[in-house]
Amino acid sequence: MSKQPDQADDEIHEDQLLNFLVNVLTGAFSLDLGENAEIDPEEIFEVLVGATADGTSISSLCEKGEDAPSGNGVLHHLRTKFDLETVESTGNTLLQQDVLETLPEQVEVVADLHLRPYYGDEDDTDGLYHSEAKRGTTAFHAYATLYARVNNKRYTLAVRRLTDGDTASDVLAEFLGLLDNFDFDVKAVYLDSGFYDGKCLTLLQAHNFAYIVPVIKWGSKIKTELSQGWSREISHDLTTSYGEHEWTVEFPVMIDCTYKNGRYGEHGVARHGYAVDAPFIDEPRQARSHYSKRFGIEASYRLSESTLISTTTQDPARRLLFVVLSLLIQNVWRYLHWEYVATPRRGGRRLWWWPFDEFVDMVTRAMWTALAARRAVPANRPPDDRFHR
Repeated sequence: MSKQPDQADDEIHEDQLLNFLVNVLTGAFSLDLGENAEIDPEEIFEVLVGATADGTSISSLCEKGEDAPSGNGVLHHLRTKFDLETVESTGNTLLQQDVLETLPEQVEVVADLHLRPYYGDEDDTDGLYHSEAKRGTTAFHAYATLYARVNNKRYTLAVRRLTDGDTASDVLAEFLGLLDNFDFDVKAVYLDSGFYDGKCLTLLQAHNFAYIVPVIKWGSKIKTELSQGWSREISHDLTTSYGEHEWTVEFPVMIDCTYKNGRYGEHGVARHGYAVDAPFIDEPRQARSHYSKRFGIEASYRLSESTLISTTTQDPARRLLFVVLSLLIQNVWRYLHWEYVATPRRGGRRLWWWPFDEFVDMVTRAMWTALAARRAVPANRPPDDRFHR
């Protein structure tokens, strides 16, 4: 029997990465631009992919390429051909495409709320999400995201735009409904503190999902519990209402205690409370350890910020489209890394070094080549010896 080669014989080139992303978008969105259009759909998607990878604006990108289409033309078609309902429905289909087939039979899932501050006209905040003051504003472009976490790899499964009046339980109800329709089993659901309320905990229990949610110090009882004693498990409850109906949901809380040991200049005992109902967690230390894995999701958020098309538009459809693209490019990288770059071997695949930054750089270089970005500028005098070596 021949040995498994250390690395595959084939290669994926920069232009092929760009082609893959453009083909994914072309297959998802059906754009009818008319017979007299001076631009075709592939050119629009090429610009969108390039601006996403480069983290720049569409206008700026188109100005730099000799073969680039008109920036105004691209923006016109984005305004007229991408409505919010289409972007919402197609966006999640795009994010799940190819990814679902790579997931194992059981995964951990994470839901997060992301608030991007709005600093525009205070009278022009219709449709935005309002919350407590943060970074100098109470109005936000807000999105909820659902991730699958597999061996420290994070795949975005869904994104939802939030508007004023949306609640955490509204979001969670939709996400749990999605999870019920997927083929994989959910090992546990990890939620941020924004989902800590009676309605969300009721939903988790109704769907029979294991869960971990950090506790907020609401009420004197939990404040007292989180201010004294050592690691332990207690029973707690929250009373909530919907319309004329009121009910109380009971759940276990695990309180994990550690010494601060001068971290951040603080001393004493740090107490962390978690609403926990998971068969694989038997003690508070395990609750904190498992929940800490969730913070890897913040890395996905930071990566999406670095690959987000720069824009000042308030159009919710375009802003959501740009968010979907920033998350999609991460999913594609992880999918290609696992399916095409990793080497199959006994005991699991070998993931060769291919960081996200390098993937993005490759896509960006391919985009500059495709759009014929200028590689020289006019000069009123010839370069002297300092320009040669």
